[in-house]
Amino acid sequence: MTAVQLKNAILQYAIQGKLVPQNPNDEPASVLLEKIRKEKRALIKTGKIKKDMPVKPITAEEIPFEIPENWEWVRLGELCIYIQRGKSPKYSPIKKYPVIAQKCNQWTGLDIEKAQFIDPDTLSTYDEERLLQTNDLLWNSTGLGTLGRMVLYNIKTNPYELAVADSHVTVIRPLQKFILSDYLYYYFLNPTVQFVIEDMADGSTKQKELATNTIINYLLPLPPLDEQKRIVKRIEELLPLINDYDKAEQALTTLNNEFSEKFKKSVLQAAIQGKLVPQDLNDEPASILLERIHAERKRLIRDGKIKPNKEESVIFRRDNSHYEKRGKTERCIDDEIPFDLPENWVWARLGAISVNIHYGYTTSAQSEGNSRLLRITDIQNNEVQWDNVPFCFITTKEFDVYGLKNRDVMIARTGGTIGKSYIVRNLTEKVVFASYLIRIIPLKNVNEEYIKVFLETPFYWVQLKNYSMGTGQPNVNGQSLRLLAIPLPPLAEQKRIVSKVEKLLTITQKL
Repeated sequence: MTAVQLKNAILQYAIQGKLVPQNPNDEPASVLLEKIRKEKRALIKTGKIKKDMPVKPITAEEIPFEIPENWEWVRLGELCIYIQRGKSPKYSPIKKYPVIAQKCNQWTGLDIEKAQFIDPDTLSTYDEERLLQTNDLLWNSTGLGTLGRMVLYNIKTNPYELAVADSHVTVIRPLQKFILSDYLYYYFLNPTVQFVIEDMADGSTKQKELATNTIINYLLPLPPLDEQKRIVKRIEELLPLINDYDKAEQALTTLNNEFSEKFKKSVLQAAIQGKLVPQDLNDEPASILLERIHAERKRLIRDGKIKPNKEESVIFRRDNSHYEKRGKTERCIDDEIPFDLPENWVWARLGAISVNIHYGYTTSAQSEGNSRLLRITDIQNNEVQWDNVPFCFITTKEFDVYGLKNRDVMIARTGGTIGKSYIVRNLTEKVVFASYLIRIIPLKNVNEEYIKVFLETPFYWVQLKNYSMGTGQPNVNGQSLRLLAIPLPPLAEQKRIVSKVEKLLTITQKL
């Protein structure tokens, strides 16, 4: 159970009479209610308060749950001497009389620093009853997001002389002699009210209004006065404990998230260092695999499927050092090799094990067309949000260049998502990729899922950072991606690594 769920459960128990024991010696709420009515009649007679608006009779269908025998169901208006919206103020830069608006009412309490101020000359237009009093309940009554949020006003927390409410806040003033404002506050805070507050409001979905008449007729359970006091005392004893529980829960969540992230990085890094699954002596060594990869690239060049690269990279070992030959140039690259690999692995450049690495199609998104246009924003959490993918028009010749195929690996090349990768799977329609994506087309003898594992490792991200260009809008180009060093295991081990990574990361998601 979360801290929020625990708090909601306690508040719900409180208003159902289940949080503290009933005392048979308490004066029943029915007697208390008669005293309230008598007191209000006297105040009306002497002109101290205005006559109540009539409240609706309570029907059996309205009763949401059972309450103890010595409690009563009542309308809020029966317990209050004043329920009224604030009024629209004339504002002034003179910081003398603050106006409590919706933004001032936070569940953490009244934030008077967010208040604006009325023109001091207009104070005379406010009746005395509009000046806020200690224990007034201030209820946000307009709009979405803040509708139903409430604070309990205390003049001691107001560093100014007085305060008023604006027209989006309803002031609720209980008859303090018989009703605890704190009890009403905790009632309105509980999920029975807050989960349905928008349904109680009038108006459109964009502008909900909690009408004053709705508030006056709001149904609530009334305990005896002494039990109100016991309920409030018990809630206030429990709330600090819930806050402590919440802090502990947040700390545990942070720890779990950090553990999952660190565990993922550890698994992925171990995977590309040959430490995640055991090597099999029967596997074809990666050196032979690399020869087949080079042969495949030569065949594709000979067939005109890809263009020749004068700077084709070949990495090899000599005298216990790593060397790279590009074209006619040979150099030692030990400074680029951060860790040792198993004997049957090799180092390669990403470009050397790919058919091609290139940018996407430059065009504008359309509501219709002869092909889908996959953009960076359409890829979220390794999934394409196909409902959002627009269309474009593309010629057959252009589609041959930019049309996506299963096994293609996509990389975001700019912005906040730079470097994020995605594998194309299960295509059912024509799709091209937009210009802010880079496509890696793996050769047949390379497992695209292994490339995806590599593209999530800390080693990849370190290299990508070194190759990224720009500050305000960092980006990486296809040429840089071709130069990334990748540890290459035997093909069979690539598949074992992918399977093991999937199993381990699935476990962390369940923690």
